[in-house]
Amino acid sequence: MSLLSNVLGQYDAPQQAKANGLYPYFRAIESDQDTVVQIDGKPVLMFGSNSYLGLTNHPRLKEASIKAIEKYGTGCAGSRFLNGTLDIHIELEERLAKLVHKESALVYATGFMANSGVVPCVTGREDYLIFDEYDHASIIEGKRVSYSKLLKYRHNDMDSLEKMLKKCEPDKLKLIVTDGVFSMEGDVAKLPAIIELSKKYNASVYVDEAHSLGVFGKTGAGICEHFGVSDDVDLIMGTFSKSLGTIGGFIAADESIINYLKHNSRTLIFSASITPASTGCVLAALDVMAEEPWRKDALWANTERAKAGFLKAGFEIGPTETPIIPLFVRDNANTFKLTRMLMDDGVFVNPVVSPAVPSEDSLIRYSLMATHTFDQIDESIVKISRDARKLGIIK
Repeated sequence: MSLLSNVLGQYDAPQQAKANGLYPYFRAIESDQDTVVQIDGKPVLMFGSNSYLGLTNHPRLKEASIKAIEKYGTGCAGSRFLNGTLDIHIELEERLAKLVHKESALVYATGFMANSGVVPCVTGREDYLIFDEYDHASIIEGKRVSYSKLLKYRHNDMDSLEKMLKKCEPDKLKLIVTDGVFSMEGDVAKLPAIIELSKKYNASVYVDEAHSLGVFGKTGAGICEHFGVSDDVDLIMGTFSKSLGTIGGFIAADESIINYLKHNSRTLIFSASITPASTGCVLAALDVMAEEPWRKDALWANTERAKAGFLKAGFEIGPTETPIIPLFVRDNANTFKLTRMLMDDGVFVNPVVSPAVPSEDSLIRYSLMATHTFDQIDESIVKISRDARKLGIIK
């Protein structure tokens, strides 16, 4: 065995969890991503999915994916920069730019690659990246490879953000990077206040709409549209792997910024293009989102139903304002135990433990789809509450 294998082999946390019957990851699903999935041949209520609009098995999305494969094949065999740009890529970018009220857009193979490729690209050595401490890992990965000066502010704390802005040299670029909806806690960025500070200190703003696209805004464009600040936000990022039913990501901005990214963003230039199937799928998803507004309404009705049920049961759910509902356990071991008990009871949820969050903030991440029924939600609350009482998480 090599030295590398010996060193990495000392990491045995997964093996310990498996030995205790508590390992909650890589659970193999044997069906489509719906409100009920099949695991080990048994039906399980799915409350761990990011398919907020319930589009992953929509017949129009499936048909569009198949037609794209029939016309363009299974892949592009190269990057967008060289041989991998299709006419439907350009069509999608034009539609995305229009959706989020920007001049131009650029599609990446994944949302992670969009953030990790754009964040380090737009500011230089003498400039500043200012980010919320709870920003998504893809943003953190991007700032790690940036040459810019890095400043972190406390989560959604505008006083802390202003202190960071005061540290910056006035004549240098300053980019504030924030999630629109924070993916674990379910709370919303204080975007109007961020915009106000950005104007005061001549800073630019970058908003990750991954968990707000399709969920917020009159047309589903996200938090920027919801607050009416799209024109004041310099860069708007989004993903296709949540509300839009497939995989991929994009960045939208004015034409000068997108032109720069096309010729400088390494995760675009040196990665293969998003597949024809995913591209066709997103185009269809945008149509469905516009033509079936009942989905967003149903999602919010489900959200209010679930929040009320969990609060009545005695759960601590924090400041969530979204279909992401954190059920705070505040203990890693009990978080794993509750996840296992719920799986046995036919409810799929996601455990969030340290180091993703501090151990005292460990939680069950419960997320909703537009296509959940009230009966499914009520059943899940009964089962989660019963198991949580057994563990002493709630009274």
